[in-house]
Amino acid sequence: METREPEVIRDKEAMRRWSRGVRSQGKTIGLVPTMGFLHDGHLSLVHQSLSLADVTVVSIYVNPGQFSPSEDLSTYPSDFSGDLAKLAAISSSVSDAIVVFNPRNLYDYDGDHGGRKKTNGGVGGRVVSCVEEGGLGHETWVRVERLEKVLCGKSRPVFFRGVATIVTKLFNIVEPDVAMFGKKDYQQWRIIQRMVRDLDFGIEIVGSDIAREKDGLAMSSRNVHLSGEERQRALSINRSLSMAKASAAQGKTSCTELKDMIIQELVGVSARIDYVEIVDQETLEGVEEIKSGVVICVAAWFGTVRLIDNIEINVAV
Repeated sequence: METREPEVIRDKEAMRRWSRGVRSQGKTIGLVPTMGFLHDGHLSLVHQSLSLADVTVVSIYVNPGQFSPSEDLSTYPSDFSGDLAKLAAISSSVSDAIVVFNPRNLYDYDGDHGGRKKTNGGVGGRVVSCVEEGGLGHETWVRVERLEKVLCGKSRPVFFRGVATIVTKLFNIVEPDVAMFGKKDYQQWRIIQRMVRDLDFGIEIVGSDIAREKDGLAMSSRNVHLSGEERQRALSINRSLSMAKASAAQGKTSCTELKDMIIQELVGVSARIDYVEIVDQETLEGVEEIKSGVVICVAAWFGTVRLIDNIEINVAV
């Protein structure tokens, strides 16, 4: 069957009209929010969405609100034509069930540069976010106050307000029935769940299991920035998580001991550790003893690349 690229919608009002037209036909809508540079993990979310809804919208938008002024937005990998080709391979078998929403900018503020605003804080012409700067700058944010402060929120304090705000925007524009989020970004998934509950969105939030490379590395768009040597060292994350879960199953329930095991494994390959935490799956609050319903979360740097991963424990140990 001949592959055909999915329809691309760039205007938010056009996206809303499309969604409402589909809904008027009695069809359900799934949403897969992405920042592009799609890999098999993203595509598994698309497949899952197609199994749950009649049509699926894949948003491709690098959200400037997730980047602090010290983070270079312009280095985030991008391959829009490649993304369309990957989605075309899926849509060829499901007719016209996939649409791509690729807006130029979803924020309104002075000095609009397509959502990528140059500021004095940039170094050497780097492009950073700072979408709230300017007299008419964007200043309305959605925050899930307690859940955003732990884990990744400690080192990336503006990240989750950017996530929650842009996902709210996407929900308001696309008006989906179900939305897919990968569990690699565990804290993000839980924050969106809580936001939907608290703000009464009529949307089902589905968390999908982590997609991994054959060597066990969690799939991430940022993996492309790893050197060969850094990639080999990065395998220590999944290896250490698996070791900790196996040790818990064998009766080692002290979180301090298990975290030390993971830290030693990461330090042994010269990783720069952001955090190693064992927390309740829903509240994300730290626990002292392993029990069912916890998740072990890791964030570490390999060279200039920050990677995150986790492993759930869902049975009594």
